[in-house]
Amino acid sequence: MLEYLRGLIAPGGPLTAATLTTLLVRALQILLVIGLGRLALVVAGRLVDGLLSAHRPAGRYLEERRARTLATLVKSVLRYLVDFLVILTVLSMMGIDTSSLLVGAGLLGLAVGFGAQNLVRDFLSGFFILLEDQFAVGDHVRVGGMEGVVEEMGLRTTRLRSFGGEVHIIPNGKIEDVTNMSRGPMRVMFDVSVAYESDIDRAIAVIDEALARYAAKSEDIVEGPKVLGAEQFGESGVNLRIWARARPLQQWAVARDLRREVKKALDAAGIEIPYPRRVLIPPETNSAGRRPREG
Repeated sequence: MLEYLRGLIAPGGPLTAATLTTLLVRALQILLVIGLGRLALVVAGRLVDGLLSAHRPAGRYLEERRARTLATLVKSVLRYLVDFLVILTVLSMMGIDTSSLLVGAGLLGLAVGFGAQNLVRDFLSGFFILLEDQFAVGDHVRVGGMEGVVEEMGLRTTRLRSFGGEVHIIPNGKIEDVTNMSRGPMRVMFDVSVAYESDIDRAIAVIDEALARYAAKSEDIVEGPKVLGAEQFGESGVNLRIWARARPLQQWAVARDLRREVKKALDAAGIEIPYPRRVLIPPETNSAGRRPREG
């Protein structure tokens, strides 16, 4: 092996001192290009983290989960771009014609683009969903005709789990209309019927007192609850409307608890919640228990 290497660098051999110097310089240049590429990725990553940092004054910068998702996405795109440029530069320094490679890559990308239009649309839609923060994991949303909690989201698909347990996997390119029910307090509103014979003012006072007790011990109440007033006259009583605002995804539990508290308070105050009644009047009978003859 040593004899072979000595033959290569010997006078008149295939590797002269000038050739070795050229190869060493070229190798150092290639290493320098690779190092600059790595350095560019580090600098770009820190710049992205600084621009999308969540530790800024509220209302001026993106919130933490959006910043984290977008930072990962941008870093990934930058990494592919820098690696591609480094590879092209190294191949060019090695004497390989990169123009033909670019033409071939362009034709291949065009063919793939025509064959994967839906995939590209899914990725673009997913990017803008993340960018605009239309929804996030844990949000209760309605997408098209499907409703549920966002269990997982990515650039290509979104996974919803309905309250029945079913999992809906939706391509992002098919998401057009989104209703997000987890941004801000949610309304709780229902009616309670009180008998016509009851004192309405007293019933409202009893219900308000019960609602105040519940609000004092509940962490899910954001505003209210309170009695808005008499909503309408029902078939057997007056309907009183109760309103409140609760934390997202807690509005159903709050409504159930409020109904229970109102029922207990009305029972304790002796105020009746009406229900349909029928009074049957038997036909007129004589002493023998028979109906008198007509006519």
